Amino acid sequence: MPFLRIALSVLLVFCASQALAEKRVALVIGNSAYQHVAPLPNPGNDAADMTAKLEGLGFEVVHGTDLDLAGVRRVVRDFVGRLDGADLALFYYAGHGLQVDGENYLAPVDAKLASHVDLDFEAVPMNLILSAMERSTRINLVFLDACRDNPLAVNLARSMGTRSASVGRGLAKVGTGIGTLIAFATQPGNVALDGSGRNSPFTSALLKHLGQPGRDITRELIDVRRDVLAATGGKQVPWDNSSLTGEVVLKPGDDGKPAQVKEPATDQAAELAYWETIKDATDRDLFDAYLQQYPSGAFASLARAKIRIIERAPTTNGATATPSGEAVAAVDPTAAAAGTDDRALSRSIQQQLNRVGCRAGSEDGVWGAGSRKALEAFAKYGKLELATLDPSGDVLERLKAEKERVCPLVCARNQEAKGGRCVTTRREAKLPQPSETQGSTKTPTKSTGTRTIIPPAELQKKSFANCPANADVAFRQMFARGSGHGRTTISATHACGRAFACHRAARGQPWDCGWR
Repeated sequence: MPFLRIALSVLLVFCASQALAEKRVALVIGNSAYQHVAPLPNPGNDAADMTAKLEGLGFEVVHGTDLDLAGVRRVVRDFVGRLDGADLALFYYAGHGLQVDGENYLAPVDAKLASHVDLDFEAVPMNLILSAMERSTRINLVFLDACRDNPLAVNLARSMGTRSASVGRGLAKVGTGIGTLIAFATQPGNVALDGSGRNSPFTSALLKHLGQPGRDITRELIDVRRDVLAATGGKQVPWDNSSLTGEVVLKPGDDGKPAQVKEPATDQAAELAYWETIKDATDRDLFDAYLQQYPSGAFASLARAKIRIIERAPTTNGATATPSGEAVAAVDPTAAAAGTDDRALSRSIQQQLNRVGCRAGSEDGVWGAGSRKALEAFAKYGKLELATLDPSGDVLERLKAEKERVCPLVCARNQEAKGGRCVTTRREAKLPQPSETQGSTKTPTKSTGTRTIIPPAELQKKSFANCPANADVAFRQMFARGSGHGRTTISATHACGRAFACHRAARGQPWDCGWR
């Protein structure tokens, strides 16, 4: 009998050692001491504490803080070299990051980003790291605390002028391969908070909840989300994108099995599904119903904030609805711009853009491509520098300050501008004189209404005889496949001397090119 106990003990020890023998590799980067913008208070602490946390969970950690471009590339290369044979890879980054044309970039501490060209030489594409992880490792975890308000992105947008719309707020949504989970400090397109303590709210919650015995990573991230919502008063909502095909437990339970999770009084899955359904709504009843069902839910504070915003939003007749349903005189939208609903703010800006002649189209509060183009035109003709083409209270105030038309009146064919309006051009038919028709049997030629178009003088001097017949051919001759870097617009001049422009709806879609 003692022999049997010893044999069982040896077997259990062997099994446990096999479970712990999986190779785990992590890359941790924290950039605080930026040289050309104000330093960040927390990323250095965040990276140091996360390194200690991961080493305690059995990770082989490649760690770097306050890295310049050469330093970032050096630690990334070291990390990629260690991925061979790894079962689990993890990447954590804290510092400045930005999105341009839907692509995410990490900013080393020596980045200036004074122009669009600098992006390729001073920043590190995030896909460089993600692609290497997905090629080498079956399970990949990525944590990005890089959505802070970024002055480098403002510098870049300023230098790009009318193309500044391609520089977005925060980070862009990232597609994942099978077996990858990416967690952002907040929703894509939003900015996260640094917090007032040693760590940011997101990293503080990660340090607290990652590696709970027997706890699956997806359930740990639910706990992280709840903590960040509480710490920021509902202003910051961590977001993740997962294609994991099974449970990932960073620290096995005492018995080597995942822990049996006791569900809270409110079903978290049902609560999250309900919130995803109503979060963009403007009907107060939906948020009242949520608070009635989940009075202490993860999104309770956010629901109350949405209700306050709805109460302040102007109604269709220009009044403001009170909690009792009565209508009172609306306050000045400019004074309340900081608290109004995003859709109401967008609608107000669309109305002002149409008023100054910048043609935003339908005033429905949906901020799409037409609204961005109208705001871009306003910035161009108003001689303004906008860091982004997203709606904001500052943009609304600037629009309201304009008392006259800003964008020029553009009339359609067969129209002309008169008195600030486009009117149809009328052509009077000229009857032939009797002297022109007497003694002649010639049938009058029917006018086709066409006019001879005379090209500009500089184009008359160029024959462009050596240019390809099709601008698509010119594009393929000048650009290799995949060289668009996520852009949706490219302009260039062919070797023959003729300029062309190409557009596409989204990354991965075919280009549509035309000669200029």
